Order: sequence, then C-alpha cells, then structure tokens
Amino acid sequence: MLRKEIIILDERKGKLVKAIEPQSSDELLATENFSETYIIDDGGFDGKVMMEYIGATGIPVTFDPVPVEEGIDFHFILSFAIDADPLGNPQNGTFSPYWASTLTPDSVAATKASHPNVKALASLSGWSRGEKVLCWYTPVDSQLWISNAFSSLKSIVTTYHLDGIDIDYENFPKHNQSFAYCIGELITLLKNQSVISVATIASFYSTAIPYIELFNRYGDVIDYVNHQFYTDKIKTPAGYLQAFRLRTAQFDKDKVLPSYEVNGRGIQGDAFFEALKLLEENEFDVNGVMIFSADASSTNDYYYERKSQAFLLNSTSL
Repeated sequence: MLRKEIIILDERKGKLVKAIEPQSSDELLATENFSETYIIDDGGFDGKVMMEYIGATGIPVTFDPVPVEEGIDFHFILSFAIDADPLGNPQNGTFSPYWASTLTPDSVAATKASHPNVKALASLSGWSRGEKVLCWYTPVDSQLWISNAFSSLKSIVTTYHLDGIDIDYENFPKHNQSFAYCIGELITLLKNQSVISVATIASFYSTAIPYIELFNRYGDVIDYVNHQFYTDKIKTPAGYLQAFRLRTAQFDKDKVLPSYEVNGRGIQGDAFFEALKLLEENEFDVNGVMIFSADASSTNDYYYERKSQAFLLNSTSL
C-alpha cells in the first residue's frame, strides 16, 4: 500500500508547517492556501538502494551536504531511537529519539521535498546510550512491550515524517527467547497499520543468530538486511566475497546489502569497490550499499557515498 505524504511550505512563516497523509479530496483541497505543496510517493520506486546511517555520534550533522543521486532509492537512517531514558534505563517499549538534534522534523520534510527519491528511517537501539551499553531484555509482558513500542514509534514516525525502521540491537542475553517474536510482531503491526513502508535489520558478526531467527520467522515483512560486514574482520576483496557468501546463505541474497564503515573497521578505501566488482564477477547482484556513517563522511566530502552511488548507477544488476 502506497503512503502519500503532503509537505506544505508556508512562505509567510518561512518554514514547513504541515505534513499530512491525505485521506480524502477535501484534505487535498485544504492545502490550496499554502504557497507550495510537495507530494511524495513512498512506493513504487525500484531503483538501486542506498542506506546511510546519520546522527549517531552527536556531532551537528545535517542532511544537506550528503549527495543524493537521482535513480537511487536513498534511505537516511536516523540513529538512534532507543527504548530507554536519558540514563539508559529501559522503558518497556517506549522509544525516544536520541539522534543529533540538528536532524529536526522540518529538515527531514525539507530533504524529502527536495529529493522525491529519499526515505527516512529510525534505527532502533544501537550499541550504547552514552556510557551505558544497551541490551535486548525480555519484557515481562511481551504484548505490552509491543503495544508501547507501536505507540511510541508511531508518534516518532509521524513527528519526523519517517518511512520505516531499522533494527540494530547489538547485545543479547544468553537465553534470548523474545527478540524475534517482539520485533517481528512490531514490524508486522507497523506495516499492517500503514505506519511504515520499509523495515530493515542490521545484523553483525556476533549477533547473527537472533537476526537469523527473526528473518526466518518474519522475512516477509523485512525489506533489507544491512549486515555490518565491517564487523566480520575481513580486509580484502576475497575475504569480503567469502563473508558475503556466508551471510547471503543465512538470509536472502536479494535482500542483503554490502556495507562499509567510513574510517572504521573491516575493508577500507577503494578495496571496498574492488570487493563490489568481485561480487558481481561471482554472480551476485549488487543493487545496494549501506554506509556507516554520514557523520564520519562529513570529513572527506562524502567520497564513499558519491562513489557507491556511481557504482550502483553504472552496474548492470537489477
């Protein structure tokens, strides 16, 4: 189901002042007194995919400098929305946004208005909140956790004009029996209620098992796997190919995206693009790339974002 969002710019106030999902012709007519109206269609785009994490480090990063190419289904992943208070204490499914304060609702709406091929997602959890390491915990009442998560995320999605969520829990208890059910049911509910249109998961080296269980049970509502290949301890194109074979066998090869950490772990520099070429030479379709993150790329003029999009647009895979 397509979700159409109307973004309205009131020049008298100099800012975006309204964002609604129109339900009738009357609502569309109600926009005629505003200066400009942008209609963004969130569905039906079948180009190459770019995933860009943004806002996790706390630096005042913004969307504007990040290059967005036409022909790319570009996803900004705001990092992070966390089921915790500012001290990192769990809140039983009540999520709050903790990404950079410069990533405002108006800035999300303006970016989507300027680039109709842009979507915005909220990534859930991440590694830590300040010094507090975050961990999936087993809710006392799973249904209450799902209900709280649905309500709080619906509010965040509405406020920030988001299109989806990304699952990035990175620590799990030894006896984990609730993650796949709670997260899978949450994604299903959010999609069935047309709150979101996109859901991704971000497995990595030491968290593959809970994500494989989640994908096996709820893969039909998961659109992409943003596996963090930079945690797989591989530094060469040949090693990347081997890791990609493993992860595509564990998940769905059509949903797993190659990934890169700017100034970080794993394969670095142009060796990453050599790895992408090697994947194609070995009959893998490279139809998307995930990058972590725009925060780090701001120091190198977004070299990897530019080159990744150029690679995707020149690739014959689809």
